[in-house]
Amino acid sequence: MSTILLHDLVGLSDLRFSPYCWRVKLALAHKGLAFRTRGTPFTAIPAIAGGTGKTVPVIEDGDTIVSDSFAIAEYLEKTYPDRPSLFGGSGGHAMARFVESWANVLHGPIGRMVVLEIHDRLLPEDRAYFRKSREQRMGAPLEQIVARREDRLEAFRESLLPLRLMLKKQPFIGGAAPNYADYVVFGSLQWPRMVSAFELVARDDVARAWFDRVLDAHDGFARKAPATGH
Repeated sequence: MSTILLHDLVGLSDLRFSPYCWRVKLALAHKGLAFRTRGTPFTAIPAIAGGTGKTVPVIEDGDTIVSDSFAIAEYLEKTYPDRPSLFGGSGGHAMARFVESWANVLHGPIGRMVVLEIHDRLLPEDRAYFRKSREQRMGAPLEQIVARREDRLEAFRESLLPLRLMLKKQPFIGGAAPNYADYVVFGSLQWPRMVSAFELVARDDVARAWFDRVLDAHDGFARKAPATGH
């Protein structure tokens, strides 16, 4: 079996912060598959594998190229059925689709709280592209977007209530152990942790206890990555 290559978004000091790439890295760790990463700046993404996709993650598994984090998870599940399941069946697959949609909704408020720090931790060749594209998307200079973010923190924490209520009854979204749905939400929260010391989830929150459990999963794979936050 060949080692899978993952094209992974990279910033200064080899910082790996993409929420979507984190989903895939934990899926690969869950499956116990050998993989290596290739740090890819925003401006180098169009050159990946002959222009396969406009975004990362992208994996190369032998001659097979797959882009999009959910499509990659589906590919890994189908191609390596003898390894631990990411979904646990069709119901888990459907649940992960819903969880993905919910987690992606969180990206708007998360991004507005840490977008300037993302910019400051990018490689120099990415900064102009990132500033222009995010300011066009968000409708203001980055500095204005993050201003008074403390005033928005409580509303964001309240938006995690569905996760918080569920975690009072089970340790992971997947039940007794994490599955792909956990990795989806984890990636969304690992993203700000990698770039910022601004704590989006309170230390005494059950959601933070869950996050720490996923950090420690697979021999602490996600915790070992250098991060700005705790």
